[in-house]
Amino acid sequence: MAGLEEFLTPQITGIAVAALVMLAVGGVIFSIFAPTLSGTKRRDKRMQAVAARPQNEKQRKAMRDVDRRKRSIQDQLKEFEERQRAKQDKQQKISLKTRMEQAGLTWEMPQFIIFSIVSGIVFLFVGLLASGNLLVAGGFWFAGTLGFPRWYISSKRKRRFNAFLDELPNGVDIIVRGVKAGLPLGDCIKVVAREAREPVATEFRKITETQVMGISLAEAVAKLPDRVPVAEANFFAIVVAIQQRAGGGLAEALNNLSKVLRGRKAMKRKIKALSAEAKSSAGIIGSLPFFVGGIMYFIAPNYILVLFETTTGNIIIAGCLLWMFIGVMVMRQMINFDF
Repeated sequence: MAGLEEFLTPQITGIAVAALVMLAVGGVIFSIFAPTLSGTKRRDKRMQAVAARPQNEKQRKAMRDVDRRKRSIQDQLKEFEERQRAKQDKQQKISLKTRMEQAGLTWEMPQFIIFSIVSGIVFLFVGLLASGNLLVAGGFWFAGTLGFPRWYISSKRKRRFNAFLDELPNGVDIIVRGVKAGLPLGDCIKVVAREAREPVATEFRKITETQVMGISLAEAVAKLPDRVPVAEANFFAIVVAIQQRAGGGLAEALNNLSKVLRGRKAMKRKIKALSAEAKSSAGIIGSLPFFVGGIMYFIAPNYILVLFETTTGNIIIAGCLLWMFIGVMVMRQMINFDF
């Protein structure tokens, strides 16, 4: 009997282990395929699909409205992008009269011509008094007649654009508060035209005046980037046009626009602060030859006057001025950030 028990014990143990392994494998197979076989997985998918679908006709209509509004906004953005490209192409060929209008000047072409003639005469006398040389005086006259008037208009235009960008976020905030208080957008624009600083007040006043002539508000605002060709004015026109055509919360959209405008303004100031060191270095390097030349004139005038009294010296001065101009333009391009 003892030998029989010793013979059966390993067999019983092997059978038990095999049974446990079969049970384990069966349990794993059941846990994997049970949801599929029982339909639980299909039931869960169907319940999720039903939950994702609108439960009634009202929800389905709301979803269709949302999809239609999204498509409308996308079409509007494409249209504005094409219009913006056309405006950029047009701005590259901008006329002098348009530049004067954008600079805030009320000049006509005869007035500009008179200003150019007077400027040329003043520069001519300055050149004669400074050098006594007719050739140098002729150069001064050319710069005063053709260069200085256009530079003056460009400078006025740039300063006006910067003033517009500084005040535009405040004007948008006024519109946001007015819309939240229940005022129509047209009345809010009139408030900005009365309360804002120049040149924002003038530009918004032109919007109200254009609207009085029978043009819709969206079309009147769309003309703002033509008079002030900056990205911020285009942003404002796009937001108003999309809201007028597609609907939506105007106060929220303009509030977000105000945050974007202030963020761009802060970024511009940060860029100017970071580039101030490079601009100072460029100014020092550009003025150093003239500063050294002035010192040499007072210390050893006979040494430095050779450059002005001889033909070879004049050629050397002309070559140095040419290379100085090229160097200044290269440095200007390096530190002139487009933002």
